[in-house]
Amino acid sequence: MSERHEWSAGETDVLARAVVRAPSVHNTQPWSLELADGQAALYERADLALPFHDPLGRDRSISCGAAVEHLELGMHVLGVATDLRLLPEPGDPAVVARLLVAGSRVPTDVDLHRYSAIARRRSYRHRFAATAVSGYARKDLLAAASFEGVTVKPLHGNAEFAALADVLEYAGVAARADRGYQRELALWTIRDESTHEHGVGIAGSALPASTLPWAGIVRARTSVPDRQTLAERLAGETVLVFGTAGDTRIDHIRVGMAMERTWLAAVDMGLVAAVQTQPLHLSEVRASLATSLGLPGRPQLLMRVGHAAGPVPQSPRRREAELLRPPPGNGNGTSGDNGNHRRAGGDSGAPAARAAPRR
Repeated sequence: MSERHEWSAGETDVLARAVVRAPSVHNTQPWSLELADGQAALYERADLALPFHDPLGRDRSISCGAAVEHLELGMHVLGVATDLRLLPEPGDPAVVARLLVAGSRVPTDVDLHRYSAIARRRSYRHRFAATAVSGYARKDLLAAASFEGVTVKPLHGNAEFAALADVLEYAGVAARADRGYQRELALWTIRDESTHEHGVGIAGSALPASTLPWAGIVRARTSVPDRQTLAERLAGETVLVFGTAGDTRIDHIRVGMAMERTWLAAVDMGLVAAVQTQPLHLSEVRASLATSLGLPGRPQLLMRVGHAAGPVPQSPRRREAELLRPPPGNGNGTSGDNGNHRRAGGDSGAPAARAAPRR
């Protein structure tokens, strides 16, 4: 049972702004937010589907995990302690998370810094500046990524970068030739950004007319370099591989939460980042990368981290009011408990079938 807490208009605005700024696959923002007495719930919107890029909905669940992280962070900044329950209602799979009010708490410095980073976070798909990420910053990133059930491997050495270059080259060629994937990507790319301040989709100006790995998203005109060139480019970056032992929906949600903690920590340190998942939708790529890197489970996403070489535009976002679902009639119900829960009264950021594109 949650504690009583009526959300004020100001608190509602804080939480909605936090959730709407979470990263998502193709900027689909596949979630809605429900605020009721003593609790907040995030729902997945399965209608915002990407059948070519994300046929199994894995990226959509990762995106929802990032939104859950923003929601909990917003509650903590408001001085609200939380009892987080992931996938709490087997009878209603749309409920990704329910966060029960569990008393009050004083926001930590980590809470405040990462909440501030939300507004500055961008997907940086361009080439990074030449300045390398320091060893201290890498250590802090790995600490921020610590999350139950999630592994994070930083790439080291020529062999590991060569292995990643191999699979990126293979996946890039496949995606470039996939007409269904390219049509879908075109539909979600915004060309007239001056009249598209609010909404969903990828800002066209955020996609560099460049080559892998900096584009991240592979378009029909993306140049795929030879593997040696690609490996050399990757070796100059900080690359993290996020993985999980299992491959269930809750694994994907958790990796999304860990990803976003890491991303916000990077932004707080003055760094930028970009996430890539598309290559891992090819089952042979996923298996090859797991084997060549000696991963204990399944790779779920790749994160590049570095220093910005220039500004990038902010992607459009839905209006906060569009996120909100009407609260349930009883207002203060209890939530189910399938064991996927934890109480978060402390520092939320403390150091925690073939899916190939159709051809």
